Formats: sequence, C-alpha cells, structure tokens
Amino acid sequence: MGDMTLKERLLNALEGKEVDKVPVCSVTQTGIVELMDEVGAPWPEAHSDPEKMAKLAIANYELSGLEAVRVPYCLTVLAEAMGCEVNMGTKNRQPSVTAHPYPKDLEGMKMPENLLDMGRIQAVLDAIKIIRERVGPDVPIIGGMEGPVTLASDLASVKSFMKWSLKKPEMLEQVLDFATEATISYANSMVLAGADVIAIADPVASPDLMSPDSFKNVLQSRLQKFSSDVNSVTVLHVCGNVNPILDYMADCGFEGLSVEEKIGSVKKAKEVIGDRARFVGNVSSPFVLLPGPVDKIKEECKRALEEGVDVLAPGCGIAPMTPVSHIKAMVEARNEYYA
Repeated sequence: MGDMTLKERLLNALEGKEVDKVPVCSVTQTGIVELMDEVGAPWPEAHSDPEKMAKLAIANYELSGLEAVRVPYCLTVLAEAMGCEVNMGTKNRQPSVTAHPYPKDLEGMKMPENLLDMGRIQAVLDAIKIIRERVGPDVPIIGGMEGPVTLASDLASVKSFMKWSLKKPEMLEQVLDFATEATISYANSMVLAGADVIAIADPVASPDLMSPDSFKNVLQSRLQKFSSDVNSVTVLHVCGNVNPILDYMADCGFEGLSVEEKIGSVKKAKEVIGDRARFVGNVSSPFVLLPGPVDKIKEECKRALEEGVDVLAPGCGIAPMTPVSHIKAMVEARNEYYA
C-alpha cells in the first residue's frame, strides 16, 4: 500500500478501491496569479498557448503539492470551438461566453466536421501531451471541461435554454443531444492525449437553474450517456446546493461527484450517494481557501476527512487570487491527519 503512485491512489479513490491515504487535488480550475508570476505563464495567454497552459498546471503540482495536474482553466474551450463568442478574461478573471450561435432556434445547427481542429482544442490536447512528458506516467492528469448541459445552454443562451425547457421540450432535447455528442468526442480526445480522469463542470444542471424534475427526466440520461461513452474515470461537478438532485447525480454513472460546501453535511451526502459514486470536495473556494487563514483551512480539510471525503479537493474552481500557501495548507492538513 505504501508504494502507491499518485495516479494509482487517485484512480483507486475514485473507483472506491483501497488507498493508503485520501488524495488531495483539484478537479476544478487551478490557475492562480501567484503561480502565473512564479512560472511566467499568465492568463489569458495560458488559455491558448500549450506550453504556458502546461507550465501553469504543473506548477500547482510541483510548487503547491496538489496530487494531480489539471487543465485547462475555463469552461469555454468546447463552446468556442462550436461557435460561441468568448471573452478571454484577464490575468485574474476566467474566460466567459459572450454570444451564442443558436439563440433563437436551432436552424443550421451542425457539428463542425473537424471539431477537434477548432478553437483552442488542439492547444489543450498539446498541453496534456506536454504535461505527460514532463511529469511522467505516475502523476494523474485531469482533463476539465464544460458538461453537456452547460454546453447546450451556451449554444442556445441560458435564456432560450430555460424557455425551451418549459415551452419547447423537443428543442431542449435536440440541443442537449447535440451538446452531449460533442462533449463525448472532446473528452475522448483528451483521454487519447493522456488524461486519466475527465472532470466535467455542469453549473447549468444545478437546482439553482434547472428543476430537480428536469434533472431527473431530461438531463440525467445525457449525463449517463457521457459517463458510459467516455473511456476514462469521470467526475461530475455541479455548483450550488445540489442536495435536491444528489440522488439523481449518483445515478449518472460517474465515479466521482464533486460538490460545494453548500450541501452542508458530507456524512449525509455520503449516505445518499452510498456506493454509487465517490465524494470529491468540498473545502470552500471563496470562503475558506481564498481568505484563509491557514489554520482555518486545515481545520476545514480535517473536518472533511473526518466526515469521509474520498478525494480532498476545493469545492469549486480555485479563486485566482488564492495564495500558494493556502493550497499547500490542504496538502499539509491531509498529511497531518494521517501522521
């Protein structure tokens, strides 16, 4: 057990097998300004330049001690490749979708023939290859991306997406199927490039936006298709208080479920999930990891470990202004917990 590699430990933890200790990593965005400066790989350049993308991601493994390397730093790569307009953000603000290809109807909606050559997709695939070459075979690489629900809402606009969910269910299903197909194709290209885990963030699937009934009746089947068609271990991240849909999330076929601190009790969540999936999280990014202090971070990490998290991780994307010392504190807390 003691000679477990970081990759074996993370994959075992996500598959519900035995581990020597709980891994600590981030399945969500890891780019922070302090590391951008340290290694000379700032946003927005690191979103498009494979060398900088790889360098910044590796920094959170080499300099902070996170036990996986995670790329990229946004939820817009596939959306942009499929025709969304993207504002690339700033050094401390993530890219965001600003305009949508099918805001009124789905006329002319078709898959780009060379989807994987569009936008920044190749940059991400190249970054994964560079990372693998530099960290070797024993460090897990996590490929992050927007989930099918969020991609569908980016293609249509959240406004139309919500409207169709109430008034035009057949339009909703059509754009969801289209988005699901694209996410699977992109995810599998990341796996081929060397990603060990695919982590999707699907904020639009949250009860904050879509009703639990919609999740169960419409979204769940698309997420199930994604997890079954992607050739790797998968993690589903949904933002907000997901308690009303946690049971349905556990039936989506993902090895890991990543959630925020907003769910409250880890123990209760684990009771709901049972052995259908492993629990990833859920140290608050905005309220604990960003402001600190280190003592509070360690306390929260140890509480999460106490309550049975399977992978210790930030509850959501790491805030870009988070200090490196605060990320290190997570790793230290896990080490102290096992000391």
